[in-house]
Amino acid sequence: MQKNAVALLMVLLGLIILAFPLLGIVPFSLISGFIVLMVGIGLMLAGIAEMGESAGLGILELALGLIALIIGLGFIFNPALFSWLIGFIVWIVGLLIILAGIGAVVTGSASSRWNGVIAIVIGLIYVIAGTFLANPIVLGTLIGLWLIITGAVMFMARD
Repeated sequence: MQKNAVALLMVLLGLIILAFPLLGIVPFSLISGFIVLMVGIGLMLAGIAEMGESAGLGILELALGLIALIIGLGFIFNPALFSWLIGFIVWIVGLLIILAGIGAVVTGSASSRWNGVIAIVIGLIYVIAGTFLANPIVLGTLIGLWLIITGAVMFMARD
């Protein structure tokens, strides 16, 4: 029963992503920039407070805070920096999907192996589409399809 619930949830999430592939992407740069900015300020304050107990940790926190502060301001005022980071994340997401597929093929049951093959294929398509098309609608659609197919295979599996 738990497997069926997970399968249905995956299909539902896939349908949501297919319906709204850009959900949250438009304001994401500003929100991420603000969050990273707050992390930077917090790290800098923690670094200042830590200086009395451990100078090394204080300097590390100050340096990390300054880096986070610069990145946060970059996300807010320079959307190109955020776009570059998203391009890098495409590679990470594609690699994670491919690795999950390889793991399912190597260690899984018959239905898991099919899900693994599907994950490897969609992961490769995701990296290629992300590299050459750079269209978030296509990437969102691929993730939605992967979730729907994986959920459907899980739901129909007899093992």
